[in-house]
Amino acid sequence: MSNEMNDDSGTELPWWQPVLFAALAGGMGWGIRGQYGHETGAMIPGLLVSLTLAFLLCPKATSRQVVRAIAWGTVAMGFGGSMTYGQTVGLTHDAPLIGNWGALSWGMLGLAIKGGIWIGFAGVFLGMGLSGIRYRASELLLLMIGLVGAYFLGVALLNGPFDPANKVLPPLYFSDHWRWEPDGALEPRRECWGGLLLALMVTIAYAGWWCKDRLAPRLGLWGMLGGALGFPLGQSLSAFRHWNPELFQERVWSGLAAHINWWNMMETTFGAVMGAMLGLGLWLNRKRIMPAEYRDADCLPVAAEWILLAVHLALFVVVAFLARPVMTTLRDLGLGKIIRILALYNLGLVMGIIPVVVVSRGRWSPYLVVLPITLLPIAAKTLRQLAYTEPAIGPAVGWFIYLIVPLSLATVAAIWFARRAAAGQTGPDFVRPTLLLATWIYFSLNFAFFRFPWPWADWTGRTPNGIIFTICAIALTALCLSGRRHPPDALPEQADSP
Repeated sequence: MSNEMNDDSGTELPWWQPVLFAALAGGMGWGIRGQYGHETGAMIPGLLVSLTLAFLLCPKATSRQVVRAIAWGTVAMGFGGSMTYGQTVGLTHDAPLIGNWGALSWGMLGLAIKGGIWIGFAGVFLGMGLSGIRYRASELLLLMIGLVGAYFLGVALLNGPFDPANKVLPPLYFSDHWRWEPDGALEPRRECWGGLLLALMVTIAYAGWWCKDRLAPRLGLWGMLGGALGFPLGQSLSAFRHWNPELFQERVWSGLAAHINWWNMMETTFGAVMGAMLGLGLWLNRKRIMPAEYRDADCLPVAAEWILLAVHLALFVVVAFLARPVMTTLRDLGLGKIIRILALYNLGLVMGIIPVVVVSRGRWSPYLVVLPITLLPIAAKTLRQLAYTEPAIGPAVGWFIYLIVPLSLATVAAIWFARRAAAGQTGPDFVRPTLLLATWIYFSLNFAFFRFPWPWADWTGRTPNGIIFTICAIALTALCLSGRRHPPDALPEQADSP
Protein backbone atom coordinates (compact mmCIF):
# COMPACT_ATOMS: atom_id res chain seq x y z
CA MET A 1 0.00 0.00 0.00
CA SER A 2 1.58 3.27 -1.08
CA ASN A 3 0.51 6.63 -2.43
CA GLU A 4 2.10 8.73 -5.12
CA MET A 5 2.52 12.45 -5.35
CA ASN A 6 -0.65 14.26 -6.37
CA ASP A 7 0.27 16.24 -9.47
CA ASP A 8 -3.23 17.62 -10.08
CA SER A 9 -4.06 19.27 -6.80
CA GLY A 10 -4.33 22.94 -7.73
CA THR A 11 -1.35 24.10 -5.68
CA GLU A 12 -1.58 27.83 -6.46
CA LEU A 13 -3.30 28.51 -3.14
CA PRO A 14 -1.16 30.99 -1.14
CA TRP A 15 0.15 29.66 2.16
CA TRP A 16 -1.49 32.32 4.29
CA GLN A 17 -5.03 31.21 3.48
CA PRO A 18 -4.97 27.77 5.13
CA VAL A 19 -2.85 29.20 7.96
CA LEU A 20 -5.17 32.14 8.62
CA PHE A 21 -8.53 30.43 8.21
CA ALA A 22 -7.51 27.28 10.06
CA ALA A 23 -6.29 29.54 12.87
CA LEU A 24 -9.66 31.29 12.97
CA ALA A 25 -11.50 27.96 12.94
CA GLY A 26 -9.22 26.49 15.60
CA GLY A 27 -9.31 29.58 17.81
CA MET A 28 -13.09 29.79 17.81
CA GLY A 29 -13.52 26.02 18.07
CA TRP A 30 -11.14 25.54 20.98
CA GLY A 31 -12.46 28.61 22.72
CA ILE A 32 -15.97 27.17 22.45
CA ARG A 33 -14.63 23.83 23.61
CA GLY A 34 -13.77 25.46 26.93
CA GLN A 35 -17.44 25.60 27.88
CA TYR A 36 -18.10 21.93 27.06
CA GLY A 37 -14.84 20.18 27.91
CA HIS A 38 -13.47 16.68 27.62
CA GLU A 39 -13.34 14.55 24.47
CA THR A 40 -16.56 15.65 22.82
CA GLY A 41 -15.84 19.34 23.31
CA ALA A 42 -12.49 18.96 21.55
CA MET A 43 -14.29 17.55 18.53
CA ILE A 44 -15.61 21.05 17.77
CA PRO A 45 -12.21 22.50 16.73
CA GLY A 46 -11.38 19.18 15.09
CA LEU A 47 -14.46 19.54 12.91
CA LEU A 48 -14.04 23.23 12.08
CA VAL A 49 -10.34 22.97 11.24
CA SER A 50 -10.81 19.79 9.17
CA LEU A 51 -13.68 21.36 7.22
CA THR A 52 -11.68 24.54 6.60
CA LEU A 53 -8.61 22.72 5.32
CA ALA A 54 -10.65 20.35 3.16
CA PHE A 55 -12.44 23.33 1.63
CA LEU A 56 -9.22 25.17 0.81
CA LEU A 57 -6.93 22.30 -0.19
CA CYS A 58 -9.25 19.71 -1.77
CA PRO A 59 -11.03 21.73 -4.47
CA LYS A 60 -11.27 18.82 -6.93
CA ALA A 61 -12.21 16.02 -4.54
CA THR A 62 -15.65 14.48 -4.29
CA SER A 63 -17.86 14.59 -1.23
CA ARG A 64 -17.14 10.95 -0.40
CA GLN A 65 -13.41 11.50 -0.70
CA VAL A 66 -13.20 14.31 1.85
CA VAL A 67 -15.93 13.40 4.33
CA ARG A 68 -13.98 10.47 5.80
CA ALA A 69 -10.94 12.63 6.40
CA ILE A 70 -13.08 15.30 8.07
CA ALA A 71 -14.81 12.72 10.26
CA TRP A 72 -11.51 11.09 11.29
CA GLY A 73 -9.92 14.47 12.07
CA THR A 74 -12.96 15.36 14.17
CA VAL A 75 -13.06 12.12 16.15
CA ALA A 76 -9.28 11.98 16.69
CA MET A 77 -9.18 15.51 18.10
CA GLY A 78 -11.23 14.13 20.97
CA PHE A 79 -8.71 11.47 22.01
CA GLY A 80 -6.57 13.93 23.97
CA GLY A 81 -9.54 15.01 26.04
CA SER A 82 -8.82 12.10 28.40
CA MET A 83 -5.77 13.95 29.75
CA THR A 84 -5.89 16.04 32.90
CA TYR A 85 -4.22 19.44 32.54
CA GLY A 86 -5.86 21.84 35.02
CA GLN A 87 -3.15 21.31 37.65
CA THR A 88 -0.48 21.55 34.94
CA VAL A 89 -1.80 25.00 34.11
CA GLY A 90 -1.80 25.72 37.85
CA LEU A 91 1.95 25.14 38.06
CA THR A 92 2.42 28.23 35.90
CA HIS A 93 0.20 30.70 37.75
CA ASP A 94 -1.14 29.46 41.10
CA ALA A 95 -0.62 32.07 43.82
CA PRO A 96 1.79 29.99 45.98
CA LEU A 97 3.98 29.41 42.91
CA ILE A 98 4.23 32.96 41.59
CA GLY A 99 7.94 33.70 41.22
CA ASN A 100 8.89 30.01 41.12
CA TRP A 101 10.62 29.70 37.76
CA GLY A 102 11.15 25.99 38.19
CA ALA A 103 7.43 25.34 38.58
CA LEU A 104 6.67 27.65 35.66
CA SER A 105 9.15 25.88 33.37
CA TRP A 106 7.98 22.44 34.42
CA GLY A 107 4.34 23.39 33.89
CA MET A 108 5.05 24.79 30.44
CA LEU A 109 6.95 21.62 29.53
CA GLY A 110 3.97 19.55 30.64
CA LEU A 111 1.60 21.68 28.58
CA ALA A 112 3.85 21.31 25.53
CA ILE A 113 3.90 17.52 25.89
CA LYS A 114 0.16 17.24 26.46
CA GLY A 115 -0.68 19.73 23.72
CA GLY A 116 1.57 17.98 21.22
CA ILE A 117 -0.03 14.61 21.92
CA TRP A 118 -3.52 16.08 21.70
CA ILE A 119 -3.17 17.71 18.29
CA GLY A 120 -0.87 15.01 16.95
CA PHE A 121 -3.77 12.55 16.89
CA ALA A 122 -5.93 14.94 14.87
CA GLY A 123 -3.12 15.56 12.40
CA VAL A 124 -2.30 11.93 11.74
CA PHE A 125 -5.92 10.83 11.32
CA LEU A 126 -6.76 13.79 9.09
CA GLY A 127 -3.71 12.91 7.03
CA MET A 128 -4.81 9.27 6.82
CA GLY A 129 -8.08 10.42 5.29
CA LEU A 130 -6.41 12.69 2.73
CA SER A 131 -3.44 10.54 1.74
CA GLY A 132 -4.90 8.19 -0.86
CA ILE A 133 -4.36 5.06 1.23
CA ARG A 134 -7.52 2.95 1.45
CA TYR A 135 -7.47 1.85 5.06
CA ARG A 136 -9.42 -1.36 5.65
CA ALA A 137 -12.06 -1.47 8.36
CA SER A 138 -10.63 -4.71 9.76
CA GLU A 139 -7.15 -3.17 10.03
CA LEU A 140 -8.52 -0.05 11.68
CA LEU A 141 -10.39 -2.16 14.22
CA LEU A 142 -7.17 -3.97 15.08
CA LEU A 143 -5.32 -0.64 15.17
CA MET A 144 -7.80 0.93 17.59
CA ILE A 145 -7.75 -2.11 19.87
CA GLY A 146 -3.97 -2.02 19.72
CA LEU A 147 -3.99 1.67 20.64
CA VAL A 148 -6.04 0.94 23.73
CA GLY A 149 -3.47 -1.70 24.71
CA ALA A 150 -0.63 0.74 24.01
CA TYR A 151 -2.42 3.31 26.15
CA PHE A 152 -2.49 1.08 29.23
CA LEU A 153 1.11 0.02 28.64
CA GLY A 154 2.22 3.64 28.33
CA VAL A 155 0.35 4.63 31.49
CA ALA A 156 2.07 1.80 33.37
CA LEU A 157 5.52 2.77 32.05
CA LEU A 158 5.37 6.58 32.17
CA ASN A 159 2.55 7.52 34.53
CA GLY A 160 3.31 5.29 37.47
CA PRO A 161 3.77 4.67 40.29
CA PHE A 162 0.87 6.72 41.66
CA ASP A 163 0.32 6.55 45.42
CA PRO A 164 -0.50 10.06 46.66
CA ALA A 165 -1.42 8.77 50.13
CA ASN A 166 2.29 7.99 50.60
CA LYS A 167 3.46 10.92 48.47
CA VAL A 168 4.71 8.58 45.74
CA LEU A 169 4.26 10.08 42.28
CA PRO A 170 5.74 9.29 38.83
CA PRO A 171 9.19 10.68 37.98
CA LEU A 172 7.69 12.58 35.04
CA TYR A 173 4.66 14.19 36.64
CA PHE A 174 3.12 17.49 35.56
CA SER A 175 0.31 18.05 38.07
CA ASP A 176 0.35 19.16 41.74
CA HIS A 177 3.49 17.84 43.37
CA TRP A 178 5.08 18.26 46.79
CA ARG A 179 8.29 19.12 44.97
CA TRP A 180 6.79 22.57 44.35
CA GLU A 181 4.67 22.90 47.48
CA PRO A 182 6.29 20.75 50.21
CA ASP A 183 3.79 21.78 52.87
CA GLY A 184 0.75 22.08 50.64
CA ALA A 185 -2.49 20.12 51.12
CA LEU A 186 -2.38 18.74 47.60
CA GLU A 187 -4.74 16.45 45.72
CA PRO A 188 -2.59 15.07 42.87
CA ARG A 189 -4.40 13.88 39.76
CA ARG A 190 -3.66 10.64 37.95
CA GLU A 191 -2.07 11.43 34.59
CA CYS A 192 -2.38 9.43 31.37
CA TRP A 193 -0.32 11.39 28.85
CA GLY A 194 2.24 8.57 28.66
CA GLY A 195 -0.41 6.14 27.46
CA LEU A 196 -1.64 8.52 24.80
CA LEU A 197 1.91 9.30 23.72
CA LEU A 198 2.66 5.63 23.11
CA ALA A 199 -0.66 5.20 21.29
CA LEU A 200 0.15 8.19 19.08
CA MET A 201 3.58 6.78 18.23
CA VAL A 202 1.96 3.46 17.30
CA THR A 203 -0.51 5.29 15.03
CA ILE A 204 2.24 7.21 13.26
CA ALA A 205 4.32 4.05 12.83
CA TYR A 206 1.31 2.13 11.49
CA ALA A 207 0.45 4.80 8.93
CA GLY A 208 4.00 5.64 7.87
CA TRP A 209 5.88 2.36 8.14
CA TRP A 210 3.23 -0.32 7.69
CA CYS A 211 0.90 1.46 5.24
CA LYS A 212 3.59 3.56 3.50
CA ASP A 213 1.47 6.67 3.99
CA ARG A 214 3.57 9.71 3.12
CA LEU A 215 1.11 12.35 4.35
CA ALA A 216 -0.32 11.14 7.66
CA PRO A 217 2.96 10.92 9.65
CA ARG A 218 4.04 14.35 8.44
CA LEU A 219 0.73 15.96 9.33
CA GLY A 220 0.82 14.16 12.66
CA LEU A 221 4.20 15.75 13.41
CA TRP A 222 2.89 19.16 12.35
CA GLY A 223 -0.03 18.62 14.71
CA MET A 224 2.37 17.77 17.51
CA LEU A 225 4.30 20.97 16.78
CA GLY A 226 1.09 23.00 16.79
CA GLY A 227 -0.02 21.58 20.11
CA ALA A 228 3.44 21.85 21.68
CA LEU A 229 3.61 25.53 20.73
CA GLY A 230 -0.03 26.45 21.17
CA PHE A 231 -0.71 25.23 24.69
CA PRO A 232 2.30 26.98 26.34
CA LEU A 233 1.86 30.12 24.24
CA GLY A 234 -1.78 30.36 25.22
CA GLN A 235 -1.04 29.82 28.88
CA SER A 236 1.80 32.35 28.81
CA LEU A 237 -0.86 35.08 28.50
CA SER A 238 -2.59 33.97 31.67
CA ALA A 239 0.70 33.34 33.51
CA PHE A 240 1.99 36.79 32.58
CA ARG A 241 -1.16 38.38 33.97
CA HIS A 242 -0.90 36.44 37.25
CA TRP A 243 2.81 37.13 37.62
CA ASN A 244 2.46 40.86 36.84
CA PRO A 245 -0.87 42.02 38.27
CA GLU A 246 0.36 45.57 38.75
CA LEU A 247 0.68 46.07 34.99
CA PHE A 248 -3.02 45.40 34.57
CA GLN A 249 -4.03 47.91 37.23
CA GLU A 250 -2.85 50.83 35.14
CA ARG A 251 -5.60 52.95 33.69
CA VAL A 252 -5.00 51.93 30.09
CA TRP A 253 -5.47 48.23 30.94
CA SER A 254 -7.58 48.07 34.06
CA GLY A 255 -10.99 48.46 32.40
CA LEU A 256 -10.35 45.79 29.76
CA ALA A 257 -8.43 43.38 32.00
CA ALA A 258 -11.31 43.23 34.45
CA HIS A 259 -13.51 41.73 31.71
CA ILE A 260 -11.08 39.19 30.26
CA ASN A 261 -11.58 35.51 30.98
CA TRP A 262 -7.91 34.58 30.93
CA TRP A 263 -8.58 30.85 30.88
CA ASN A 264 -10.82 31.12 27.82
CA MET A 265 -8.30 33.45 26.20
CA MET A 266 -5.65 30.77 26.74
CA GLU A 267 -7.88 28.20 25.04
CA THR A 268 -8.61 30.51 22.12
CA THR A 269 -4.90 31.19 21.60
CA PHE A 270 -4.07 27.48 21.83
CA GLY A 271 -6.68 26.68 19.18
CA ALA A 272 -5.50 29.44 16.86
CA VAL A 273 -1.85 28.32 16.99
CA MET A 274 -2.61 24.63 16.51
CA GLY A 275 -4.98 25.41 13.63
CA ALA A 276 -2.35 27.58 11.96
CA MET A 277 0.29 24.85 12.26
CA LEU A 278 -2.03 22.19 10.84
CA GLY A 279 -2.86 24.55 7.99
CA LEU A 280 0.80 25.26 7.28
CA GLY A 281 1.74 21.59 7.51
CA LEU A 282 -0.98 20.50 5.10
CA TRP A 283 -0.17 23.33 2.69
CA LEU A 284 3.52 22.36 2.62
CA ASN A 285 2.47 18.78 1.87
CA ARG A 286 -0.36 19.72 -0.49
CA LYS A 287 0.98 17.65 -3.40
CA ARG A 288 0.55 14.55 -1.26
CA ILE A 289 -3.18 15.21 -0.87
CA MET A 290 -5.11 12.68 -2.92
CA PRO A 291 -8.05 11.34 -0.87
CA ALA A 292 -9.13 7.85 -1.85
CA GLU A 293 -12.43 7.19 -3.58
CA TYR A 294 -14.85 4.64 -2.16
CA ARG A 295 -17.49 2.81 -4.15
CA ASP A 296 -20.77 1.36 -2.89
CA ALA A 297 -19.26 -2.10 -3.20
CA ASP A 298 -16.62 -1.11 -0.62
CA CYS A 299 -19.18 -0.07 1.98
CA LEU A 300 -20.56 -1.92 4.98
CA PRO A 301 -24.11 -3.29 4.79
CA VAL A 302 -26.47 -0.50 5.72
CA ALA A 303 -28.01 -2.50 8.57
CA ALA A 304 -24.60 -3.20 10.12
CA GLU A 305 -23.64 0.46 9.80
CA TRP A 306 -26.75 1.72 11.58
CA ILE A 307 -26.52 -0.92 14.31
CA LEU A 308 -22.93 0.06 15.07
CA LEU A 309 -23.85 3.74 15.23
CA ALA A 310 -26.80 2.96 17.49
CA VAL A 311 -24.55 1.00 19.85
CA HIS A 312 -22.05 3.84 19.96
CA LEU A 313 -24.71 6.45 20.66
CA ALA A 314 -26.36 4.33 23.35
CA LEU A 315 -23.07 3.77 25.16
CA PHE A 316 -22.07 7.40 24.82
CA VAL A 317 -25.38 8.78 26.13
CA VAL A 318 -25.21 6.45 29.13
CA VAL A 319 -21.66 7.38 30.15
CA ALA A 320 -22.05 11.09 29.37
CA PHE A 321 -25.49 11.87 30.74
CA LEU A 322 -26.95 8.89 32.59
CA ALA A 323 -23.90 7.44 34.34
CA ARG A 324 -25.04 7.81 37.95
CA PRO A 325 -28.54 6.24 37.73
CA VAL A 326 -27.42 3.51 35.33
CA MET A 327 -24.36 2.62 37.41
CA THR A 328 -26.49 2.51 40.57
CA THR A 329 -29.01 0.20 38.93
CA LEU A 330 -26.32 -2.11 37.58
CA ARG A 331 -24.60 -2.21 40.97
CA ASP A 332 -27.87 -3.15 42.65
CA LEU A 333 -28.28 -5.94 40.11
CA GLY A 334 -24.76 -7.23 40.77
CA LEU A 335 -23.58 -6.46 37.23
CA GLY A 336 -20.14 -5.13 38.10
CA LYS A 337 -18.51 -6.22 34.83
CA ILE A 338 -20.91 -4.10 32.81
CA ILE A 339 -20.08 -1.12 35.04
CA ARG A 340 -16.38 -1.56 34.25
CA ILE A 341 -17.13 -1.74 30.52
CA LEU A 342 -19.19 1.43 30.66
CA ALA A 343 -16.50 3.19 32.68
CA LEU A 344 -13.95 2.21 30.03
CA TYR A 345 -16.10 3.91 27.37
CA ASN A 346 -15.24 7.25 28.99
CA LEU A 347 -11.73 6.89 27.56
CA GLY A 348 -11.38 8.82 24.32
CA LEU A 349 -9.60 6.03 22.44
CA VAL A 350 -12.29 3.52 23.38
CA MET A 351 -15.05 5.97 22.52
CA GLY A 352 -13.46 6.41 19.10
CA ILE A 353 -13.28 2.73 18.11
CA ILE A 354 -16.72 2.42 16.54
CA PRO A 355 -16.72 5.84 14.80
CA VAL A 356 -13.24 5.36 13.31
CA VAL A 357 -14.07 1.90 11.98
CA VAL A 358 -17.57 2.56 10.72
CA VAL A 359 -16.55 5.82 9.03
CA SER A 360 -13.94 3.94 7.01
CA ARG A 361 -16.56 1.97 5.10
CA GLY A 362 -19.89 3.66 5.77
CA ARG A 363 -22.29 5.31 3.34
CA TRP A 364 -24.13 7.28 6.00
CA SER A 365 -21.88 7.28 9.05
CA PRO A 366 -19.23 9.78 7.87
CA TYR A 367 -21.92 12.41 7.33
CA LEU A 368 -23.71 11.52 10.56
CA VAL A 369 -20.46 11.72 12.56
CA VAL A 370 -19.55 15.09 11.05
CA LEU A 371 -22.97 16.61 11.69
CA PRO A 372 -25.46 15.27 14.32
CA ILE A 373 -23.23 12.89 16.27
CA THR A 374 -20.58 15.54 16.96
CA LEU A 375 -23.30 18.06 17.74
CA LEU A 376 -25.36 15.89 20.12
CA PRO A 377 -23.25 16.28 23.31
CA ILE A 378 -22.77 20.02 22.72
CA ALA A 379 -26.47 20.66 22.24
CA ALA A 380 -27.32 18.46 25.21
CA LYS A 381 -24.83 20.20 27.50
CA THR A 382 -26.14 23.60 26.41
CA LEU A 383 -29.67 22.46 27.24
CA ARG A 384 -28.58 21.07 30.61
CA GLN A 385 -26.73 24.27 31.53
CA LEU A 386 -29.37 26.79 30.46
CA ALA A 387 -32.56 24.91 31.29
CA TYR A 388 -31.56 22.99 34.42
CA THR A 389 -28.22 23.91 36.03
CA GLU A 390 -28.70 27.67 36.01
CA PRO A 391 -32.17 28.05 34.48
CA ALA A 392 -32.26 30.85 31.95
CA ILE A 393 -35.09 29.35 29.92
CA GLY A 394 -37.97 26.97 30.48
CA PRO A 395 -37.23 23.26 29.89
CA ALA A 396 -39.82 22.89 27.10
CA VAL A 397 -38.52 25.89 25.15
CA GLY A 398 -34.92 24.89 25.91
CA TRP A 399 -35.42 21.40 24.53
CA PHE A 400 -36.86 22.84 21.35
CA ILE A 401 -34.34 25.64 20.76
CA TYR A 402 -31.12 24.09 22.02
CA LEU A 403 -31.57 20.41 21.18
CA ILE A 404 -34.40 19.57 18.78
CA VAL A 405 -33.87 22.35 16.25
CA PRO A 406 -30.06 22.11 15.85
CA LEU A 407 -30.05 18.30 15.84
CA SER A 408 -32.87 18.21 13.30
CA LEU A 409 -31.02 20.60 11.02
CA ALA A 410 -27.80 18.61 11.33
CA THR A 411 -29.50 15.25 10.77
CA VAL A 412 -31.48 16.39 7.73
CA ALA A 413 -28.31 17.94 6.28
CA ALA A 414 -26.32 14.74 6.86
CA ILE A 415 -28.93 12.55 5.15
CA TRP A 416 -29.25 14.98 2.26
CA PHE A 417 -25.49 15.15 1.72
CA ALA A 418 -25.16 11.36 1.93
CA ARG A 419 -27.82 10.97 -0.76
CA ARG A 420 -26.20 13.61 -2.95
CA ALA A 421 -22.81 11.92 -2.56
CA ALA A 422 -24.11 8.86 -4.39
CA ALA A 423 -24.75 11.14 -7.38
CA GLY A 424 -21.15 12.39 -7.38
CA GLN A 425 -21.45 15.55 -5.30
CA THR A 426 -18.21 17.53 -5.24
CA GLY A 427 -16.24 18.11 -2.08
CA PRO A 428 -16.68 21.91 -2.09
CA ASP A 429 -20.44 21.51 -2.57
CA PHE A 430 -20.49 19.42 0.61
CA VAL A 431 -17.89 21.26 2.67
CA ARG A 432 -19.06 24.82 1.97
CA PRO A 433 -22.59 24.52 3.45
CA THR A 434 -21.39 22.13 6.15
CA LEU A 435 -18.75 24.60 7.35
CA LEU A 436 -21.34 27.38 7.31
CA LEU A 437 -23.85 25.29 9.25
CA ALA A 438 -21.30 24.04 11.79
CA THR A 439 -19.80 27.49 12.33
CA TRP A 440 -23.10 29.14 13.15
CA ILE A 441 -24.64 26.29 15.12
CA TYR A 442 -21.66 26.02 17.48
CA PHE A 443 -21.26 29.78 17.64
CA SER A 444 -24.96 30.24 18.49
CA LEU A 445 -25.04 27.51 21.14
CA ASN A 446 -21.93 28.94 22.77
CA PHE A 447 -23.28 32.50 22.52
CA ALA A 448 -26.33 31.35 24.45
CA PHE A 449 -24.05 29.56 26.93
CA PHE A 450 -22.24 32.90 27.33
CA ARG A 451 -25.63 34.50 28.12
CA PHE A 452 -25.56 36.60 24.92
CA PRO A 453 -22.58 38.93 25.59
CA TRP A 454 -23.54 41.64 23.08
CA PRO A 455 -20.71 44.21 22.90
CA TRP A 456 -23.16 47.10 23.34
CA ALA A 457 -24.50 45.63 26.61
CA ASP A 458 -22.72 45.75 29.96
CA TRP A 459 -19.46 43.87 29.52
CA THR A 460 -18.83 40.62 31.35
CA GLY A 461 -15.92 38.16 31.40
CA ARG A 462 -17.47 36.59 28.28
CA THR A 463 -17.65 39.70 26.12
CA PRO A 464 -14.06 39.80 24.74
CA ASN A 465 -14.16 36.17 23.68
CA GLY A 466 -17.66 36.66 22.31
CA ILE A 467 -16.30 39.43 20.08
CA ILE A 468 -13.37 37.25 18.96
CA PHE A 469 -15.67 34.34 18.12
CA THR A 470 -17.95 36.69 16.17
CA ILE A 471 -15.02 37.89 14.06
CA CYS A 472 -13.95 34.28 13.44
CA ALA A 473 -17.47 33.22 12.45
CA ILE A 474 -17.85 36.15 10.05
CA ALA A 475 -14.45 35.45 8.46
CA LEU A 476 -15.28 31.75 7.95
CA THR A 477 -18.62 32.79 6.47
CA ALA A 478 -16.86 35.12 4.06
CA LEU A 479 -14.56 32.26 3.07
CA CYS A 480 -17.51 29.98 2.37
CA LEU A 481 -19.33 32.62 0.35
CA SER A 482 -16.27 33.60 -1.67
CA GLY A 483 -15.78 32.54 -5.26
CA ARG A 484 -13.36 29.98 -6.63
CA ARG A 485 -10.03 30.18 -4.86
CA HIS A 486 -7.97 28.21 -7.39
CA PRO A 487 -7.64 28.56 -11.12
CA PRO A 488 -9.32 25.43 -12.51
CA ASP A 489 -6.27 24.37 -14.49
CA ALA A 490 -3.59 25.46 -12.04
CA LEU A 491 -0.41 23.44 -12.31
CA PRO A 492 1.40 22.30 -9.17
CA GLU A 493 4.85 23.42 -8.25
CA GLN A 494 7.47 20.88 -9.19
CA ALA A 495 9.61 21.13 -6.04
CA ASP A 496 9.14 18.42 -3.49
CA SER A 497 7.42 19.52 -0.25
CA PRO A 498 8.56 18.74 3.28
